Amino acid sequence: MESPCILVCSIDMKTGYCFGCGRTRDEIGAWTTYTDQERRSIMQSLPERLETVERKPRRETRRTRMARERETG
Repeated sequence: MESPCILVCSIDMKTGYCFGCGRTRDEIGAWTTYTDQERRSIMQSLPERLETVERKPRRETRRTRMARERETG
């Protein structure tokens, strides 16, 4: 199942969108119940949503940390 999750699960309180993927809490919670078409439709709107997020999280993401740890051994 395709997912836009990048392991940055933090919601912007102003917009209601996740800083990492741009989905709402409800969309994240119901993601596995959506049809492929519903997921594709949401995913098409994510880049535009992410443009409206006020700030980016300051903490290092799990994905970034794991990549850094692989590089440094």
